[in-house]
Amino acid sequence: MPQLIRLIVRSLVSMLCVGIGLGACRDTAPADRNRSAGATDSSLRAADSTARRSVAADTADIRFEVDLAARLVRVLGAGSDTLAVHPVAIGSTEWPTQAGSWAINQVVLNPEWIPPDETWADEREPRKPGDPKNPLGRAQLVYDMPRTIHGTNDSASVGKAVSHGSLRVTNAVALWLATLVLERTGANNANTLIQRAAADRSEKQIINLTRVVPIRVF
Repeated sequence: MPQLIRLIVRSLVSMLCVGIGLGACRDTAPADRNRSAGATDSSLRAADSTARRSVAADTADIRFEVDLAARLVRVLGAGSDTLAVHPVAIGSTEWPTQAGSWAINQVVLNPEWIPPDETWADEREPRKPGDPKNPLGRAQLVYDMPRTIHGTNDSASVGKAVSHGSLRVTNAVALWLATLVLERTGANNANTLIQRAAADRSEKQIINLTRVVPIRVF
């Protein structure tokens, strides 16, 4: 009789569980639950480690630090050693340069200027590569379009707060930075690309980087 009662109770419990949507209501043993949780934690740790290695592998061994107050851009190496320091023009009071952290992911040689969708550019004309009135100069390092680091034909503006949010450097510096970034990110024939751009100023070259360069603006 006790065995029959136990069977009846189990049947009633099973029916109740199904009725309230709890499935079979099977209780996993504590050891099984612990093993399952441990396996999940291990999988998450492994995935996180893989993701971190992937990010590290896709990041160049240099980085840019832009000090808005000092109006300087510093290029730092893997050991935080300073490779170069150059003055920059920053955004005006009306159009300030945004602070934050990004990654340079593209280099454009002989860039074309297309007026951005902003009020200050409503009546501006597009400028082809090599046009003396092209505000992007000889090279452009893209990190947060339309804000970039770019050259300028108005070298007297460098070091001042006069841009519309982008960071201006002289054309010579823009080409030097572009060459450095291309070399450090593993671009094929970096010097050949630069020489080709100098030989034909009307040819726009877009190089998407296989490794990004971190940039912090503060």
